[in-house]
Amino acid sequence: MMVNTDTLVSMTEANQNFSKVAHVVDEKGMAVILKNNKPFYIVVDFKEYEEIKAIQEFRKRKIAEMTEQLIEDNKEAFLELAK
Repeated sequence: MMVNTDTLVSMTEANQNFSKVAHVVDEKGMAVILKNNKPFYIVVDFKEYEEIKAIQEFRKRKIAEMTEQLIEDNKEAFLELAK
């Protein structure tokens, strides 16, 4: 994953100056908080979070539908394998 270096905030700085994290989110859409110099947390605004959750739910439903369809389409083969 590519990370915009303008969004990086150290854990220490985030702890001492959370308003900077909020400012980065307001300006860049997200802030990436580093832990041990590695990206560890992402802070996004609540609207973005809701969009991410909606996409995740859509993907879960789509996978469940596809799984059910695969089972139904291959039911005879699965029953044969189960013998």
